[in-house]
Amino acid sequence: MLDKIKSKIFGKGKKQKPAYQRQVIPRDQHSVSRSLISEPAKKVLNRLNKAGFEAYLVGGGVRDILLDGHPKDFDVATNATPEEVRDLFRNSRMIGRRFRIVHVLFGREVIEVTTFRGNAMEADSDDDDERRSNEHGLLLRDNVYGSMEEDALRRDFTVNALYYSMEDFSVIDFTGGVEDLNARRLSLIGDPETRYREDPVRMLRAIRFAAKLDFTLAPQTEEPIHELAPLLTHIPPARLFDEVLKLFSAGYGATTYDLLQHYGLFAPLFPATAVAIEHGEPDGVIRQALENTDRRIHQGKSVTPYFMYAALVWPALQAEWKRRQDQGEPAQPALHAAIARVIGQQVQATAIPRRFSGPMKEIWELQMRLPRRNGKRAYATLEHPRFRAAYDFLLVREAAGEDTDGLGQWWTDFQNADERGREKMLSELGPSGPRNRRRKRRKKPQPKA
Repeated sequence: MLDKIKSKIFGKGKKQKPAYQRQVIPRDQHSVSRSLISEPAKKVLNRLNKAGFEAYLVGGGVRDILLDGHPKDFDVATNATPEEVRDLFRNSRMIGRRFRIVHVLFGREVIEVTTFRGNAMEADSDDDDERRSNEHGLLLRDNVYGSMEEDALRRDFTVNALYYSMEDFSVIDFTGGVEDLNARRLSLIGDPETRYREDPVRMLRAIRFAAKLDFTLAPQTEEPIHELAPLLTHIPPARLFDEVLKLFSAGYGATTYDLLQHYGLFAPLFPATAVAIEHGEPDGVIRQALENTDRRIHQGKSVTPYFMYAALVWPALQAEWKRRQDQGEPAQPALHAAIARVIGQQVQATAIPRRFSGPMKEIWELQMRLPRRNGKRAYATLEHPRFRAAYDFLLVREAAGEDTDGLGQWWTDFQNADERGREKMLSELGPSGPRNRRRKRRKKPQPKA
């Protein structure tokens, strides 16, 4: 069966990477220390081992420790079935439809436990109900258990297919992951074209890990991406929305954006924005917003998806708004129509939930209200629930080079001023419209002689 799996993963008649071999790296030859593994993860591993099951720390936890990092999450792979894992841990819950996994809960920390998986593409014809792919090679179902080596071969990248044993403290490497870690290289396991066709989202994962880890893509891993990028249009928009959040919320959004553009992966995610940029619309707001987002994430601050999306779609909105005004539509109706159109286009690529698309619209609409400050308008705008986000967006626009005639500084000063200072600032603006002409005094009628 393992030979079948390798044949499917590596493809037939294609130039293949040398066969992978199991390598056991003993305790004194690697840097994984038990002190860097969370207590809940160690409890799960030890209890599974004591119950007679194989269990290993796997994936990003092992990878990040070997890179001298401090992993946030710990995943466990085992030969125990989900039902057997659940029976061992009362503080657990089973999730998933395509493939069932178990979450073992320790307060806020969640240890994800998966059963060793086989590769769906090795299925015989009588297994089609459980393991099927469409005409593009995309896997539709993937509910297959397997051995530890099969589990390693079906993972995406070699650096994510490393296993750590709590029984003898060794690291087990089936795919050359340690070599790739040392070379700071990201290599897809198996034939890249086959693996990307199985799941085109793997192309996005390649970009995300390359940006996060500061790795280069191995030549064979990057070669098919330009050609296969359009396959992302076959992925459900709801899933792509989640993937976009992962791409730009990891603290490396600016680098991720450059890589997506370089490999032709940005256009399938943001088609209208890509067209606008291609026709000369600047992308400075996108870059500035992502740099600000990266800074906030590294400072431990929260970020809001709707603000990020407002920036990513801004070039498309600007292009559509200008087009409508050039056709003679008044500015405000043109803006509202442009907003409806670009959001309608975007949700066909990445399904933006209404709880995010609503605030996006408000941020954009407030960009038109912020210059209108006369009378009580400034106070009304200041009290708007989305004012702070709109003000931050204004500052991003200015930092990106858009000319707003000092509007950002004015609103900064207005927020910091006391009541008297605010009244003075408003009085200095002058009337909002043309001055009213002085009314002529009516002449008194002259008495008759």
